[in-house]
Amino acid sequence: MRKALIVGINNYHKATQLNGCENDATGVTELLGLHSDGRRNFTIIQPKRDITTKGGLFDEIKTLFDGNTETEVALLYFSGHGGYDSSVNDGYIVATDCVPIYMREILDVVNPSKCRNRIVILDCCHAGAMGNITSIAALNEGVTILSASKSDESSFDGPEHGVFTSLLLDALKGGAADLTGHVTAGGVYAYIDKALGPCGQRPVFKTNTAQFLPLREAEPPIDRNILRKLSNYFPNSEDNYQLDPSFEFTNIIGSVHRNQEPYALDRNVAIFKDLQALNRVGLVSPNCDDLPIEERHMYFAAMESKSCKLTPIGRFYWQLASDNKI
Repeated sequence: MRKALIVGINNYHKATQLNGCENDATGVTELLGLHSDGRRNFTIIQPKRDITTKGGLFDEIKTLFDGNTETEVALLYFSGHGGYDSSVNDGYIVATDCVPIYMREILDVVNPSKCRNRIVILDCCHAGAMGNITSIAALNEGVTILSASKSDESSFDGPEHGVFTSLLLDALKGGAADLTGHVTAGGVYAYIDKALGPCGQRPVFKTNTAQFLPLREAEPPIDRNILRKLSNYFPNSEDNYQLDPSFEFTNIIGSVHRNQEPYALDRNVAIFKDLQALNRVGLVSPNCDDLPIEERHMYFAAMESKSCKLTPIGRFYWQLASDNKI
């Protein structure tokens, strides 16, 4: 079972009203609820309590993580106001009533949970205080925290979405997907961190897990069936695949393009299309360094009877294909 509690709060009794937090929650709900192909992903929990109050929200958080090992992952997402209390050296989130729920209180629920994987994503000011070693000991195994900002920073709201969640949504749509379409928490962090660049708001990532589970499966940038053929085309990861003009589909008699023997063969053309697809995602490169720079791509590798080879990342996916892990 995969379950998520997703909370976005715009309206506050004693604090500045926010604009994009409810939209944040709606966007995250839509993406986490289903994989890109329409298969069910997370079960989105519908709160039974009044989450505009500290008591109601905190009770829902405790219920979320009150699972057992049959729960593969429990995920909490919160977008709203947060703060930092220097008197106790801890951050907090607040519901509409503005009564603090300290991050240590949340971690005291998350850490001992029997759910196999626990993920907390916070888009609020001072979110990086979650899991600080000064407020709580080490994270238990299976706990991952992704925060919108460092413990001493604000998180920027927006008219439609917060800065952090806007990038989170792009990451879940596929921006952070690997070549199999899997979007993990680590991939999301890397995507957001790179996208923010030198911006004053810096995301924070903390985890104690041996393996990242996919948060969502997006549309992969290449057909998995082609990825699985890597170990067929390259029996060994250091092998070259020999090409010749018969692999290029335009190499036929009467073509307006260059043509020469051996002319295009259907079987080789089909293989070459796969190799070109692998080239486009950086797994295969033409082995033709002796050609001019403008001719160092797959077309000329074939027409000049050169070869192609796996790139370093190509060798990684070759190993996955060899081990039947794709």
